[in-house]
Amino acid sequence: MRALVVEDDPDIGQDVSKALANAGFMVELTGDGEDAWYRGDVEDYDLVLLDLGLPRLDGLSILRKWRANGRDHPVLILSARGDWSEKVEGIEAGADDYLAKPFKMEELVTRVRALVRRAAGHASSMLAIGPLRIDTRHMRVSVRGEAVALSPLEFRLVNYLAHQPGRDVSALELADHLYGSDDAGDGNAIEALVVRLRRKLGTEAIRTRRGFGYRLSGENP
Repeated sequence: MRALVVEDDPDIGQDVSKALANAGFMVELTGDGEDAWYRGDVEDYDLVLLDLGLPRLDGLSILRKWRANGRDHPVLILSARGDWSEKVEGIEAGADDYLAKPFKMEELVTRVRALVRRAAGHASSMLAIGPLRIDTRHMRVSVRGEAVALSPLEFRLVNYLAHQPGRDVSALELADHLYGSDDAGDGNAIEALVVRLRRKLGTEAIRTRRGFGYRLSGENP
């Protein structure tokens, strides 16, 4: 999962980024409003955490521009200003949730996971796809009740596919969400990762459609 953290306070930005990375996200951080708007307008993110008080372009203006351009990634607003009128303004501008500072990192991570689940149509942190059980809260995977040890990168690939129901995901998209646009792995790296996962989860766990991409076995074709 790929997250963009937009926060001009360097300490908060680093703390939030670390918490999300520990929760299995590939995180990008920026503290500049115009840079944030550009990234969110041209890149695909599974989640954006957006501060409102930013240099060069404020958070609400960024959000309105994204929504006007059809960018529908989930957005969680972070703000030191927690009055109800501002919360209403943020939600009406297109935010999916609002968290006032100061906040506990545990609550932040819980809300983030809930937003990502809802965006994919999942109601629970435990996902069941065919013989796979994916615990998004504890970052664990089991096959037919047997726990399987995965590396963080392997888990991120399985988790991303689980959150893309009903479609094939290209190697380029997987690389973008696993490594980020600045350090994206190539198709060969993704294929090697899929091969390793098939050894651990079973040869039929991940299906390939040549020219289209990958999806988890157990989903509807």
